[in-house]
Amino acid sequence: QLQLVESGGGLVQPGGSLRLSCAASGFTLDYDAIGWFRQAPGKEREGVGCISSSGNTYYSDSVKGRFTISRDNAKNVVYLQMSGLKPEDTAVYYCGADKLRTSIQGFCVSVWLNFWGQGTQVTVAS
Repeated sequence: QLQLVESGGGLVQPGGSLRLSCAASGFTLDYDAIGWFRQAPGKEREGVGCISSSGNTYYSDSVKGRFTISRDNAKNVVYLQMSGLKPEDTAVYYCGADKLRTSIQGFCVSVWLNFWGQGTQVTVAS
């Protein structure tokens, strides 16, 4: 069974930066695509940025140009570097992973994945 553990969330001022990390352990052959998803109170979970094992990436329009996803395949860690943070970026951020059965965009938009982390809170406020 694959386990995902997120870290790096916190409180940051508007315009600031944070880097989230997601460490995968256990049966890591269970996935080849991984991404970051977020859910704000009263809203549905949405894909923010996703990356395939070959390095193809997808970003939602709301974060394109501000967030960067990367992965270290040797360490089974995926990162989300967030800059230019806005109050509307406030949410619980989840790491999700699964086999890639469609495009990386389809993977990120579907949010129907088999493996999830417990989430880390990101709050953007002054």
